[in-house]
Amino acid sequence: MTGLRYVYAVCRPFRAALQAELTGVAGAPVGLLSHHGLVAVVSAVPKQDFAEEPLRAHLEDLDWLAATARAHQGVVDALTTVTTPLPLRMATVFRDDSGLRVMMEAREAEFARALDRLDERVEWGVKVYTEAQSAVRAHEDLWQRAEEFATRLHEMLSRYAEDSRLRAPQNSALSGVSGRNVLNAAYLVPRADSEEFVELVDGMKDDAPGMRVELAGPWAAYSFAGEEEAEGTEGEGKE
Repeated sequence: MTGLRYVYAVCRPFRAALQAELTGVAGAPVGLLSHHGLVAVVSAVPKQDFAEEPLRAHLEDLDWLAATARAHQGVVDALTTVTTPLPLRMATVFRDDSGLRVMMEAREAEFARALDRLDERVEWGVKVYTEAQSAVRAHEDLWQRAEEFATRLHEMLSRYAEDSRLRAPQNSALSGVSGRNVLNAAYLVPRADSEEFVELVDGMKDDAPGMRVELAGPWAAYSFAGEEEAEGTEGEGKE
């Protein structure tokens, strides 16, 4: 493998085969690097795009970022069908296998703990929106009812899920999604309990007149991977 090492995720060794001809960032084939009972999922990326200076420039390019994010997530999604991956941040790059092994050695215990916690668990995202903001401003009671509903829904789902994360509401001007976002949350759910979780969300929709409830997933547990695992790896060991 020539080029820099782009790392998508760390996982336990697995027997099932990845998708045939799975490719990642820059269309490169995906490979596995084993180290002390852990497996890093990697591909080679060109220095002219992922060395420190060109990468910094690319991070200002929204089209490049979107394409890279899609490729990164595509690999993690493929991993989710065969194992429990611990996703790393987009553009986590190392100069070579040696640099990657040094990182895995240093974080071996952290990765192992996180993988134990996430084993056979997936992430579900739930968002609640009011109707279009122009209508909402004329009906303050809808804002209040929406916020009360969102609070009640989050409390119920948090009791069911093993863990949850509340994110800042999305700005409709930036997201392009209509309505006011009053709940933007992620939930860590055992894979085996996902069907019941979906039924819980669907069962609450009838209690939300004038609101829109969106459910997305199941995904790899991005929101629960732990910042200590991902933080600081971007660009380590890079030329």
